[in-house]
Amino acid sequence: MRSSLAWLLASALPLGLAGCGSSPEAPSESGAVATGQYRNLFVEAGHSPEAVSARIEAAFQQLFHGDPDSQALYYPAGTNANGPLAYIYDVGSGDVRSEGMSYGMMIAVQLNRKAEFDALWNWSKSHMSHASPDHPAHGFFSWSMTTNGTANDEMPAPDGEQYFVTSLYFAAARWGDGPGIFQYRAEADRLLRDLRHRPLITGPTLGGVRTAGALFEPERRMIRFTPDLEHRDHTDPSYHLPAFYEVWARCGPGTEREFWREAAEASREFFQKAAHPVTGLMPDYANFDGTPWAAPWKPRSVDFQYDAWRCAMNWSVDWSWWGRDLRERELSDRLQAFFESQGMGGYGQSFTLEGRPLDGTPSSGLVAMNAVASLAATHPRSGKFVEALWATPLPTGRYRYYDGMLYLLALLHCSGEFRVWLPQ
Repeated sequence: MRSSLAWLLASALPLGLAGCGSSPEAPSESGAVATGQYRNLFVEAGHSPEAVSARIEAAFQQLFHGDPDSQALYYPAGTNANGPLAYIYDVGSGDVRSEGMSYGMMIAVQLNRKAEFDALWNWSKSHMSHASPDHPAHGFFSWSMTTNGTANDEMPAPDGEQYFVTSLYFAAARWGDGPGIFQYRAEADRLLRDLRHRPLITGPTLGGVRTAGALFEPERRMIRFTPDLEHRDHTDPSYHLPAFYEVWARCGPGTEREFWREAAEASREFFQKAAHPVTGLMPDYANFDGTPWAAPWKPRSVDFQYDAWRCAMNWSVDWSWWGRDLRERELSDRLQAFFESQGMGGYGQSFTLEGRPLDGTPSSGLVAMNAVASLAATHPRSGKFVEALWATPLPTGRYRYYDGMLYLLALLHCSGEFRVWLPQ
């Protein structure tokens, strides 16, 4: 799947770092950004490069262009002045989410699928983005929409904004900037500034009058659960993306870069506090000190559930790309040791942090995230988790959205095709 040009560009990434501006600290020589060597865990397990490429292509075609009734998540939605539009549909919940739109854009840029990327970005900017300076979500994206472009909830979920920023920087590197909304780097710069500096705005929303500000807590350098004043003093462990913050520390606006380097370090420290010392499990929602937070509307957010599945992906890609924090390797070993103890044949999908099962239903999305943990793991058991993903079929049917997105992201991570693309 990797073209000769893509391989050449990836091999030249250390030169790209210079083009983006030097970081206050050089990346570790063990990280893929420095070496240009992205591990292919499937090949290491004995699968041929051709079989791996075929598996990724088949998954992309199924989720983006498969049967719309049982397979696809990507749906074309006409055109406007900026060109084609498309959205990623959460079939089970019946909505379009900023999470899925930004994941779809990241998948598209990693696979060099510019048409799909632009159509998703066009829909996001046309329907999800808040341009009014008087709206509490000004500069951000509604996290949940109907397919006709009407908001279900106008406020943002910060994981979407973070994936939007990073995928736009990567698009600028791979394809160069275009006109209007396709000036990828300028769009990323603008959104990145708002993540940190958006002032408090009070105004009406579908949920009543709200006051909201920036998505990052300035003193702790951590991502908030929401910018809404009522709940912004909490976080979601799966929203912590230190691998992305290192990219922003190189390609973001120059005056911001030290902050993002510090944010990467803050999230690495946060992972150590939030992870259970025996199981490695993290809660869905947490306080900034890493202790679990029971949201009023979701008391089980203190447990390891659907959001928290993604934490392993976040710390493992950080290790894979940058090789900064050896403790991330121990986290992967700890987590995989716990899941191995639950039986590789079909562990459940939610647990207390101490490891008591809450739902025994297996999930392909969790299998996928546990496989990505192998990028950082040191124990030979990590190969079992890679093989478990390889043996798991791509999700179909009503609940294919979340599992399917995580599955395809995991294929890219585990094959070495989830890469850093740095604009010059």
